Amino acid sequence: MNIYVGNMNFGMGNDDLFNLFSQYGTVTTAKIINDKVTGRSKGFGFVEMENDDEARQAISSLNENEIQGRKLIVNEARPQEPRSGGGGGGGGFKKRNFGGGGGGGYNKRY
Repeated sequence: MNIYVGNMNFGMGNDDLFNLFSQYGTVTTAKIINDKVTGRSKGFGFVEMENDDEARQAISSLNENEIQGRKLIVNEARPQEPRSGGGGGGGGFKKRNFGGGGGGGYNKRY
């Protein structure tokens, strides 16, 4: 089962997350999501556990439990929904032509 873990202390590392969930069963992976630009934790991550019963026990035990000064949000991860805003990739930006050309405007002869 894939588990979402949110509202984590920004100082928590992957090993901390792994060890926290290992108390409840076999953890396959534990990954904290980091900002691509700064490299800092975004305060959430995902844990994958082999056994669904152990995963449910971890969820019920850790959800809304204070860890490192923050009350965790723990639940079964949902599949990522497609993002809206344009034909599937670059954020929906379309190159546009805003006019152009056209002579120098007003030309009066004396």
